[in-house]
Amino acid sequence: MTYVDGFVVAVPTLNKEAYIKHASEAAEVFKEYGALSVVECWGNDVPDGDITSFPMAVKCEPNETVCFSWITWPSKAFRDENMSKLMQDPRLHPDNNPMPFDGKRMIFGGFEIVVEK
Repeated sequence: MTYVDGFVVAVPTLNKEAYIKHASEAAEVFKEYGALSVVECWGNDVPDGDITSFPMAVKCEPNETVCFSWITWPSKAFRDENMSKLMQDPRLHPDNNPMPFDGKRMIFGGFEIVVEK
């Protein structure tokens, strides 16, 4: 069954082009290791919440934009098998492809699809 890794980050708005470059280069590596798809989204209608919200979750500052992304895999077992190899790939090392955002504020998780139409 298809498996999804999801991510939310706050990116300095001035780093949009750097983020797109970073994400595009990383997506190529993920695809080489078997990801079915990699989707990166730049927020343009992400409201603040009173109790919780995407901006609150990543401690988004006024000069930042919330980005939402996901990677689909053939299965969780396939993802688990390839993730350790993928993370050792030098193209993903911060010296070669630095994150243009504060990775400490990234939220992420793996998800089993329960409805897909």
